[in-house]
Amino acid sequence: MTFKDHFSVAASGYAAHRPVYPLSVAEALASRSSGRALAWDAGCGSGQLSVVLGEVFAQVVATDASPAQIAQATPHPRVRYAVAPAESSGLADGSVDCAVAAQAAHWFDLDAYYREVRRVARPGALVALVTYAVMEVDPEIEGLVDRFYRHTLAGHWPPERRLVEEGYRSLPFPFEPVEAPPLALEHRWNAAQVLGYIGTWSAVQSLKKAGRGEELERFGEQLRAAWGDPSRERLVRWPLSLRLGRVPPLF
Repeated sequence: MTFKDHFSVAASGYAAHRPVYPLSVAEALASRSSGRALAWDAGCGSGQLSVVLGEVFAQVVATDASPAQIAQATPHPRVRYAVAPAESSGLADGSVDCAVAAQAAHWFDLDAYYREVRRVARPGALVALVTYAVMEVDPEIEGLVDRFYRHTLAGHWPPERRLVEEGYRSLPFPFEPVEAPPLALEHRWNAAQVLGYIGTWSAVQSLKKAGRGEELERFGEQLRAAWGDPSRERLVRWPLSLRLGRVPPLF
């Protein structure tokens, strides 16, 4: 397996600017899990979901293949972070009530990850793939972001991005389906926070590597001009897509 590391170089920005999940996501997962003793958050980044899971599960093991991401992870008394690929967690057999991957499954070797989920899962445990695509905001700002996303960054998005845009609907998912509730990420952000978040995109890192950083700067100028008062906060929303399933017992 080759770890596709698009985010270590931006780990500090990722920790500072990626949106944190609402408690309702963790509560929805816990209510559908086999128990609340242990959740495994694979591909955890710097803990945007891990810390929220820690509010409802007795223990959370949060793993990421990137040491730089784990170094930036947000501490929580019930979260233990570890550097490990999603395909080889190091967890004990039959120990996990909820195996979740948030905004990460499109980078995994899915067959190997699913084998690992089956190995570590308790009978009837929940497996959850969580993702979100382009943010929603005021129409004028949203139009600028959409043009930057689809035109300026065209050719810089890795092919896996398509899976995110599809809400993981096209991913193989060999588990008994569990109905998912409608959920969303919501934050009130100012212009600097929005630009900080956009700066964490993998395609933006690719744009910079290609020597086209001035296009990011030009976009930032346009967004700030359209935003107006830089301290003004607007509602930024990301509808969530969840693929939930039940891990069958091994016979």
